[in-house]
Amino acid sequence: MAILTRDKLARGWVRRMIAEAGYRGRLLSDRELRRRLEACLSEHPAGEDVWLFAYGSLIWNPSFRFTAREPARIFGYRRRFCLRTVVGRGTPERPGLVLGLDRGGSCRGLAYRIPAAWAREELLLLFQRELITGAYRPRWLRGRIGERPARLLAFVVDRSHERYVSDLDDEQVLSMLEAGEGPLGRARDYCLATARHLRELGLADRYLERLAARLARRTGA
Repeated sequence: MAILTRDKLARGWVRRMIAEAGYRGRLLSDRELRRRLEACLSEHPAGEDVWLFAYGSLIWNPSFRFTAREPARIFGYRRRFCLRTVVGRGTPERPGLVLGLDRGGSCRGLAYRIPAAWAREELLLLFQRELITGAYRPRWLRGRIGERPARLLAFVVDRSHERYVSDLDDEQVLSMLEAGEGPLGRARDYCLATARHLRELGLADRYLERLAARLARRTGA
């Protein structure tokens, strides 16, 4: 399974990876990503550190600088396999699935503290990693860090995106996780790694645990 590093992001590796894979969807330009970042930061108090909420691969492969991380929970969104991937962990012929924050419920994960002085630089790298295809949107969400009320930045799925899927049952999800593989590795490994790290952090997700257990039985992982 490929690991994204901060250096790779700074060198534009994600954009090149997508281009080399022959992705036919629209990619946001660096100018558009900067504009979205500035719009996002305009909603945040100047001079305050940013707490970023991680719910998927950012838990075990953050690839940005931070000064602290703590268990956190956001409200109004839940973790789901709701985004087809045809580049990173799949191909157009054998698409995989990745997680998104979709409407409803709540979600436990990690909150990373990014100092205000670093926020613009580090978040731009994350926007280039997570938002380049337009499948996610940055949102400031209410939540808790430990027992403290908090306002956290998170990447939620864009339900209007062509790769958003909302009606898959467990069997369809598992089939796509088994089939998907791309430059970032296998979709099934992404699922298993996320479930394992959440479990080790004491943040086990019943939805992921159910899928990971069945996936492990089916694949011998």
